Amino acid sequence: MTASNASTGEGHHHQAAGVDPLAALRTPDDPPWDVYLTGPVFLDIIFTGLDSAPVRGTESWARGMGSSPGGVANMATALARLGLRTALAAAFGDDHYGEYCWDALERGEGIDLSTSRTVPGWHSSVTVSMAYEGERTMVSHGHEPPPEAVPSMPSAPSHEIHEDAPACPPPARAAVASLTPGKRAPWIAQAAARGTRIFADVGWDDTGAWDLAGLADLAHCEAFLPNAEEAMRYTGATCPRAAAHALTAHVPLAVVTLGADGAYAVDRRTGESAEVPAIAVEALDPTGAGDVFVAGFVTGTLAGWPLADRLAFAGLTAALSVQEFGGSLSAPGWSEIAAWWRRVQSVEGQAPEALRRYAFLDALLPALLSTQEAAPWPLRRAVPTIGFGRSA
Repeated sequence: MTASNASTGEGHHHQAAGVDPLAALRTPDDPPWDVYLTGPVFLDIIFTGLDSAPVRGTESWARGMGSSPGGVANMATALARLGLRTALAAAFGDDHYGEYCWDALERGEGIDLSTSRTVPGWHSSVTVSMAYEGERTMVSHGHEPPPEAVPSMPSAPSHEIHEDAPACPPPARAAVASLTPGKRAPWIAQAAARGTRIFADVGWDDTGAWDLAGLADLAHCEAFLPNAEEAMRYTGATCPRAAAHALTAHVPLAVVTLGADGAYAVDRRTGESAEVPAIAVEALDPTGAGDVFVAGFVTGTLAGWPLADRLAFAGLTAALSVQEFGGSLSAPGWSEIAAWWRRVQSVEGQAPEALRRYAFLDALLPALLSTQEAAPWPLRRAVPTIGFGRSA
């Protein structure tokens, strides 16, 4: 199945329509948040439309540019746009970049930042990303915030630093954690002990050890979502599907992303496995696509969907995201998903089995599919600068 290309023009984000994927499951006794996140926030500046990699000693002009909160903000935004009540604990720089990121996340996306802090005298971390030939090259700058300012253990609601952090993160249905080889994050075990379902991804192991024993917090996780290369290196398996099965000895649910080939998952608890092919798209900028995939999978898991539907939905949200600038900017909401579903059903020649793979969307999107509320296709979302005021 293919997806029509989203616009590469610059415009304003179309706010996702009000779909609550957990509406049927909510009770008065629910925790206040669906998903809790913590981690570093960056200001991302993304240049797109480069014909080739920059050449030393020359000036390159990009045809497009986007600015947005990045780092853990990519995941937080993707979750919030899918209708999950999202809380983010992060340190923000005491500068205009930090103010912009805070405002974009809290007011623009509805993310709860009551457990985040602004650090006086500390400047925001910045990443400049250049997208070309379907890949990206990044240059980053930043300094570690003071240890007492990192809100891995949330404080009382405030926009300033507090020392009286409680001993445990706030209650939430789920949390997403990035595991670091050789390091424990105490909040993961504490959250899991309270019944929070932990979904984990992992970065490249710069030590070269690729030792699963070094990912000690994996023992507290419900799901682990590495890419194919990471999965094979950690398990010694020669193919990603075998790696996924090997990982279930360490975590109940293993999801291995296969890039252009889609994704494969195994659930040890049910014995079920599923594989869903990727949606063919012309990628403008792959920044944050992995975060969007995880957000889609978390959404489907919390909603209780079948494993194959969760994989298909995660792959769809990631495919829609790479057609837009930036990480958090590009995360799709329900209106974009509905617009895509209407569009692909109207295109002649789509394979019937591919359409059936996404038929579960019909039950999720009745209001959007039966009205004009779904945004027209293609969509215009990316904004080029932090300098414009928010439109009404």
